[in-house]
Formats: sequence, C-alpha cells, structure tokens
Amino acid sequence: MNTNDKINELQTQISSLPKGYISQKTIQGKIRYYLQWSEGGKKQSKYIKAGELDQIKAQIEQRKALQAELKELQSQNDNTVMATDIDSECETNVTVGKALLAMASGVAEWERRDCYEQLQNYLHSADTDRVCLIYGLRRTGKTTMLRQAIADMNESEVTKAAYIKLRRTDTMAMMNRDLKRLFDADYKYIFLDEVTLMKDFIDSAALFSDVFAAMGMKLVLSGTDSLGFSLAMNEELYDRAIPIHTTFIPFREHARLLRINSIDEYIRYGGTLRAGEMDFESPELNSDDASFRDDESTRRYIDTAICRNIQHSLACYEDGSHFHHLYSLYQAGELTNAINRIIEDMNHRFVVDTIIREFHSSDLGIAARNLRKDRDPDRRTDILDRIDTEAVTQKLMEILDIRSKEDQSIGITNAHVIEIKEYLKALDLIIDCPTEYADPELEPLEHIIFTQPGMRYCQAQALVYSLMKDNVFSALSEKEKSNVTERILEEVRGRMMEDIVLLETAKSAPDTVRVFKLAFYNGEYDMVTYDTEADQCAVYEIKHSDKAIENQYRHLIDPDKRSLTEKRFGEIVSTNVIYRGTDQELDNEVQYLRVEDFLQELPDVILTEQTESQGYVPTM
Repeated sequence: MNTNDKINELQTQISSLPKGYISQKTIQGKIRYYLQWSEGGKKQSKYIKAGELDQIKAQIEQRKALQAELKELQSQNDNTVMATDIDSECETNVTVGKALLAMASGVAEWERRDCYEQLQNYLHSADTDRVCLIYGLRRTGKTTMLRQAIADMNESEVTKAAYIKLRRTDTMAMMNRDLKRLFDADYKYIFLDEVTLMKDFIDSAALFSDVFAAMGMKLVLSGTDSLGFSLAMNEELYDRAIPIHTTFIPFREHARLLRINSIDEYIRYGGTLRAGEMDFESPELNSDDASFRDDESTRRYIDTAICRNIQHSLACYEDGSHFHHLYSLYQAGELTNAINRIIEDMNHRFVVDTIIREFHSSDLGIAARNLRKDRDPDRRTDILDRIDTEAVTQKLMEILDIRSKEDQSIGITNAHVIEIKEYLKALDLIIDCPTEYADPELEPLEHIIFTQPGMRYCQAQALVYSLMKDNVFSALSEKEKSNVTERILEEVRGRMMEDIVLLETAKSAPDTVRVFKLAFYNGEYDMVTYDTEADQCAVYEIKHSDKAIENQYRHLIDPDKRSLTEKRFGEIVSTNVIYRGTDQELDNEVQYLRVEDFLQELPDVILTEQTESQGYVPTM
C-alpha cells in the first residue's frame, strides 16, 4: 500500500470514531459522563451510559493515535506540499509549503478554543463574498487558532494555503498585489495575521470581501487591534464578514484549556491564556506567566493590549476623525493615562462599594463569628469583635475619597468617560448587566462587569493593600492586619464571583430568558433568571463560602421579597444558593449548588425545572 492509500485509509478510520472529549458532572449526588464536541459552532453533548464508558474512552484514544499517525505520514509524503517559490515573489511576508506545515505543527496537539469550530465552518462552507475576522485582546489565542486551522487541513487544502504576517511597513496596495499573485497561483486559503498593523486597513478593508472573497478565496483576518475590526465591521466590512470574538474566555473554557477547575484561580488570573500560550501538561497555573499576577503586570497589559489598541485604531480610522472628545487628550499624550485612570476608577468604585456593603451589613457579625472559630489557627482571630466598625469604615472612606480626587486631577470629563466606556465595550472588556428593582417604576441601575476578572482582582488587591498601610492600622499586629486585609479581599472575591456567575449565565441564556440582579428596599437577590415564555423564575444567592449557613438564604425565603418578585416575574420555581461547597438540598427546598459545577454546566442548569415541566429535555 502506497503512502497516499494509507493516508486515505487512516482518514476513513478516523471519521468512524467519536470525536471530542469526556466530561463528568455530579447531578443530585450521582456522577454522570458525557461525550462533548463542537459542531456548527455550538457545543454538542451526548450522555454516556455506564456500560459504554470504557469503550468510548478507548475509541477516543484510538482516534488520537490515528490522527498522530496521519500527521506523520502527511509530513513525510513528498506529494503533500508542492514546491513553490511564490513566497519569494511577494512583497509581504508570505509563508507556504513545508515552512507553513512546520509553523503549524507546534500547536497541532493543543486544545481548541470553543469558537474554533466557527473558523472551521467558514473555511469549509460554500459561502462567498465574506471574510472571517478573528479579533480580541492579547493572549486570547488568535494566532494559535490560525496555526491550528492550517494544521487541521488535509493534503489538498494545505497546498492551497498561505499565511501572511503583516508588518507596519506593509500597505493595502502591497497586499492587493500579493493577493493577485496568490490567486493566479491557485491559492485559496489565505490567513492574514496582524492585519491591523497596516495603517490603511480600516479604510480599505472592503478590498478583501468585495474583490478577493468574491473571487472564491477564503480570507481569515486576525489582528491585535480588535477595535479596528469593530470599526471596520460597521463601515468597510458591514454585512460582509463573519466575526469570531476571542476576548471573553468563560470559566468552563478557561478550566478546560488550562486544566484548573477553581473559581479562585479564575478570579486571580482569568481572562487570558498564559504568556507561553498553554502548557497543557502542567496542572498548576504558573503565576510568573500570568497576565494579571500583580498590579504592575496588569498595568502593563492595560497599556499594551487596551490603550494602544484604542489609540492605534482611532488614529488609523478616517484620519483620526473619530477621536471626538478624546482628541485633546491624544494630542497631549494623555489618552493612555486617561484610559488607565478610568479602568482603575471603575475598579476603585467596585472596591469602595464592596467595603461599604461589608462593613455596613449584618454579614460582619457572621464574619466575626466565622473568624473567631476558624479551624485554621493562622486565620483564627477575634479582631472583628474588637475593631470600631464605624471608625474603620469612615477612615477607609476618607482614604478612598482622597484617591478619587487624585483620579480626577488630570481633567477627565464625563464625555471622556462615556466615549472610553463605549470603546471598552467594543473591545468586549466590559459589559453592563443592569440591576433591576422590584419596584417597576424605578429605572435599572448600571452594573459594569469586567470580562477579564484577573485584571479587576489584581487592581482591587493593590488598592486594598495600599489601604492597609494607613496609620489607622498601625496599632494592630502584622497578623491582625493580614486578617483584616484577607477579610476585605474575601469580600472582593465574593463580589467578583457574583459578577462572574451573573455574566456567564446571561451570556449562556436563551433569548427567552432574562438574567439580572434584583434589588429591594432592604436587600437584593444576587441573580434572577426569568423565563418570559413560561412566566416563571428562579432566584439565587451567590456566596464565596464553602459552608452552608442559614443566614445566607434569608432573602430568598423572605415572604415579602418573594411576593414582590412573583408579581413581576411569575412563580418562583427554584430557590438556590451558589457557593464553593458540595451540592445539597435543604429541607426547605433551598438548593445549594457548587459554583464550579454550575458554571461548567451552563446553559443547561438555567431554569431546568421550568423547561422540564414543559416537556423540554436539556441537551446535557
């Protein structure tokens, strides 16, 4: 049997075996197994019966072994890639042939982003006249996806593929000439990396869709300045591009890629992949490689990935005419500082609100009791019994107010804040999940959530540490200061966990389900999921605790709050506390749900009771 016949035989064998991976979930105390894979840009899942588990595991391992054998044969086959000198004829940095395969081979065995299937669908669809845009902030896997798509190509496709790494000195005129050369040489799949480095990209992007995509070429465009793609989508590439966003990496995907199933690790480092991309053999996250390991690394990331992104895109778009109110700051070289300050200010306000809520709430008594009887002697303390809560709160507020005045000293106006927030939303960095009020006459309140939690946490952590250095705490021992600091950071992590659950539930929910916080005159529900078709809802408290305590769900079972909720959002059919402990159901039908499992099982855990009662069977 010759090499080509062997390749064809392997491809046939591989297609007959199950693809994807096996996941497990604990449902009502029982472990269930599922085969999961991507298809049509969506996650698919199939329940595995107990007697089939070992067989499917073996088939998946067999598929991986055959895929490795196939790649080895393809790399050795002289006919796999035809020799060409097209790269030497081009003006831009074009890679084809064996060099292309070598470039792609290093990431071939890496896990794929959830959105990778969308790229595959575009490359293998009959769609013409449209290009594919892969955009997001730094370290979210854009270039890796391009290389993986090349690595996954078959023998015929890879001979027609070219990768172009753009440079700042390249122009759209050079790009136009090179694409003509590639088309004449029968190249079909063109991967353009760092395309936003070309200064005239945004204003001339229609060249890709209107000319070369219309000629039958498949063009995949990726770049660091994701705002540039967003602007191009509204102008030159309007309705002629398939966008793939990479900035938001949900907990489930982050845990799968980095193999770290911990909500606290996601809070500390979530939002990007590691500097060295992804070392899947390492069970621990190497903090030295994390984008958000400390305040300095976070500031550096904001400067390089966000501030430069915005400024470069605006400077290149219609000769800078879209700077609007930001132009004076840009001219003075103050725009980077302004963006940094606004991001810091949003995080600062978040910490202020957290501290006020903590020290003014009855939860402080619970915290004091828990710290007093903590099993860990290093954490056990009665400090919260002895502090003057009012004095400490007032002192903290004074320090924070001074910082607020410093933040405003560079002359940032409300117009600046509004415009920068709009650009941060376009970058998928922040999302507004407004808080509803039980009183329908009241307007919803803005509630900003960062989609990269590690960035928020590190800046909040730096702020808290700076507060703890104040003289008001100088009389405390180092252990006591550390305990107070940790108590506040525990609250910060708790609030962030609330935001993460709220954001990911909202993003996962079907169109018929609304997700929001619900505020009352004396308390709130951390999350409500409202099925608009069934006129039913589920209510949630979210606690950064691994212990079930009666006081945690007092709002959930309060008859007045339940009555007000049901008047607006229908019958409450599910009452839940999401926390860091194990799943359990109390006698009063309050369900305790482990947060990592809840996030892993989205969207199927949303309103499960309502959908099942109407005959709908979840996919997982």
